[in-house]
Amino acid sequence: MDTPASSAAVILIVTDITTDATLVKNLLNPEFEHVLTSTDPDKFAGDFVRHRPNVLVMAFNTLEKSERYYLGLYRMCPEVHQYPHRTVILCSKDEMRRAYDLCKKEYFDDYILFWPMTHDTLRLPMTVLHALREMAALKAVEPSAAEFAAQARHLAELEKMLDQQIAQGGIHIEKASLAMEQTEQKIGRFKREEIQQHFRAAAESAQPLKQWAHEFKQECEPLMESARALNAMAGRIRPIVLIVDDDEFQHKIIAKLLEEENYHLIFATDGFEALSILRKTQPDIILMDVMMPNMNGMETTRRVKAISQFAKTPVIMITGKSEGKVVVDSLKAGASDFVVKPFDRVTLIDKIARALSKIA
Repeated sequence: MDTPASSAAVILIVTDITTDATLVKNLLNPEFEHVLTSTDPDKFAGDFVRHRPNVLVMAFNTLEKSERYYLGLYRMCPEVHQYPHRTVILCSKDEMRRAYDLCKKEYFDDYILFWPMTHDTLRLPMTVLHALREMAALKAVEPSAAEFAAQARHLAELEKMLDQQIAQGGIHIEKASLAMEQTEQKIGRFKREEIQQHFRAAAESAQPLKQWAHEFKQECEPLMESARALNAMAGRIRPIVLIVDDDEFQHKIIAKLLEEENYHLIFATDGFEALSILRKTQPDIILMDVMMPNMNGMETTRRVKAISQFAKTPVIMITGKSEGKVVVDSLKAGASDFVVKPFDRVTLIDKIARALSKIA
């Protein structure tokens, strides 16, 4: 099972029971070179920062402990969202539904029925390997679809620019030819005969320029056709909008306001869920509610902006107040704009469009 991804990967097993850590470690040791354990609750955050795991295996004997551990990690350890990693939780049969729901909401990445031990002991290393493969595929920071589409639209504008420049060049050529004819008519008979051949040569020299402009446009036509096709494809790309708000009724309102726009909407109910989503998804813009439990919008935005991958991702704060302090604090946190509830549809759409136009 050894691959470039698995040979250098760091697997961190975390639990408060030493014997369980040893059990899981023994299952992973034959397949992975760097399998470490963290069993002291007082050192959980420090162990994560020190080891920077690629895959975090939570081997607690209850799902509730796994939830408390990861929530505490987010609170005590701001670096947790700066280190790309995948999370795997081990659960019992009675906890499978809850584990499924948590993974579906993207609090965690995957779960395994582990307590009590099943006959499928290879399921654990297989799950870890899948996580590492996913990490390897996402390792390079790639442009988002919306960024690519914005550049494609700029390229499509090249045809218009070339047409304008060629037309402008033709006008200059015609003006030059006309000026030479008028000058020739104004010169006296004697001097006209003397320099007529020079005017004729100058007039003839303009003809190749006209021919060049025509041929140049024909040669560019295949490239222009590709630019048109690229622009058409760019129009089908839906920018990803992440909405972070603890009020799910607000989710429905925003979804209704934006339903006719070409956006792919993703929702998070708090800052922790939003940061979990960012481990696997790169939104093109974030709408962030200011007032949220556990971690408010200001703190969540600061943490988002601390991640180099999202430093330039525009964040629009959602607030029920338009007070100057809220605006100033939002800008200090890294937000690029704010909208006030209740939403005005035109204003909301305009602010999102303006923010997206700046990501190219």
